[in-house]
Amino acid sequence: MFLPATRKEMDALGWNDADIVLVTGDAYIDSPYIGVAIIGKVLMEAGYRVGIIAQPDTGSDIDIRRLGEPSLFWGVSSGCVDSMVANYTPTLKKRKTDDLTAGGKNFRRPDRALIAYANLIRKFFKNTKPIVLGGIEASLRRISHYDYWSDTVRRSVLFDAKADLLVYGMAEKTILEVADHIRHNRSVEGIRGVCRIAKKKPDDYIELPPHQDVIDDKSAFRKMFQLFYKHNDPETAIGLCQKQDTRYLIQNPPAHPLSSAELDKIHGLAYERSVHPLHRADGNVRALETIQFAITSHRGCFGECHFCAISLHQGRKITSRSEASILREAAELTRHSEFKGIIRDVGGPTANMYGMVCLKPPAHDPCRKKCLTPAQCKQRQISHKRQVDLLQRFRGLPKIKKVFIGSGVRHDLILMDMKYGLQYLEAIAMHHISGQLKIAPEHSDEQILILMGKHGSHSLKRFIQLYRRTNQALGKKQFLSCYFMAAYPGCTMENMKNLRSFIKKELNFTPEQIQIFTPTPSTLATMMYYTETDLKGSPLFVEKNLREKERQKQAVVMKDAL
Repeated sequence: MFLPATRKEMDALGWNDADIVLVTGDAYIDSPYIGVAIIGKVLMEAGYRVGIIAQPDTGSDIDIRRLGEPSLFWGVSSGCVDSMVANYTPTLKKRKTDDLTAGGKNFRRPDRALIAYANLIRKFFKNTKPIVLGGIEASLRRISHYDYWSDTVRRSVLFDAKADLLVYGMAEKTILEVADHIRHNRSVEGIRGVCRIAKKKPDDYIELPPHQDVIDDKSAFRKMFQLFYKHNDPETAIGLCQKQDTRYLIQNPPAHPLSSAELDKIHGLAYERSVHPLHRADGNVRALETIQFAITSHRGCFGECHFCAISLHQGRKITSRSEASILREAAELTRHSEFKGIIRDVGGPTANMYGMVCLKPPAHDPCRKKCLTPAQCKQRQISHKRQVDLLQRFRGLPKIKKVFIGSGVRHDLILMDMKYGLQYLEAIAMHHISGQLKIAPEHSDEQILILMGKHGSHSLKRFIQLYRRTNQALGKKQFLSCYFMAAYPGCTMENMKNLRSFIKKELNFTPEQIQIFTPTPSTLATMMYYTETDLKGSPLFVEKNLREKERQKQAVVMKDAL
């Protein structure tokens, strides 16, 4: 069933009120791909009465009052995407479309949605129940952070939204603990994965440079971010605190990732895999086309690309679902009234990290090294065997015509896996793509790849050759879809000319997937962008002129550029 989104639905359930009301910046899609839907279902499974208000009108009380005031707390999220990323292009133009809004027009999600929704709640519910922030926007704006859209360093969104609590990361465990503690009037101070506001700092927490210092001094910003990034691993993290005004932001260590059994349970909950009827009169929600019949096989990413926030939000430990759970979900999809035999994706943040584990026991000298760069860690298992076996079992399922790999594939992992890498590539080339394979080399210039935390172009060259040989052997005529990036910190027009030459020589086509780097909150790349220094603190060229950023992109995408 859907989480109740209207008073009528609550009445049908016999509820006078809800324990928890979730507010989100997306249209309500009841899917295991949508964070707020997962949180709602997890809380419902635990016995809480949970309602949801999707994309409330911030100019009136009509939407926010729809379900009344919750008895325990409000849960507020901007949705699946940071609201500023959702609303503006990398060159700061207003986006006209929104794939997570019914009808596709971008007019329902406010800028800085967490702040807007928290203000809306307080405006119409005086002295209300606690407001708890969560989701990707809360997670990545939980400390002082560089905000590209205002070109300023902003304080924690917990302070700006004047909320009571912030939960970060994937948060299923955290939100259950928060709900239990609030229900029983117990302190939430010790819960992992929580940020709160306090007048005093804990004695045993590491103090980050104060907010005013990181505004005034970019070297203080660097120090702050490096400490913050270092203490993101649940096995090694120490609690952090930061003076924001006269008070302190207190960040407890991250919650431990879910076990495979726990992840199986979450994906075994009943999801409608559809848009709530409340939205249907407004038109289709385009995102549903991609996620309605897709399956999450795992969480986390150990790639740690410097421009990506996945390791900060989901963690770098891979939690893989059991094969039995994944296949049960596939069988469940075949019973959906709208299923036509096509599974759009089986994957995660990176498609081919399923089943890959670290061989080093976390309890013994927890690791702080990177897994893949500058060289592969010997403790990191790189094996595609479980994925090869899983895909083979998918091909034997009744009522399923095709299973696609829609998530991006790390081509370097295929090359590293000397035993099963080629077998995996042959399997997906033969059965699980349709004409093209998505990879994200991002660049070809060695200097820029180092700044990105990616392997050198030699890896991409080897993979291109392997992919072509594999398709030729299989009698297939298929292509690569390559994603590249312009105006990354350190990238000059000369670097883009090098990329253009590489593409002309190695790919023989003009790629359309060129994106301009967006400095999103709390990534290593954004730290480099703001401070204009590399990871070692040395001066770094950063293109900040919007017109020049666009020129870097056009140097590659223009048809006559090649």
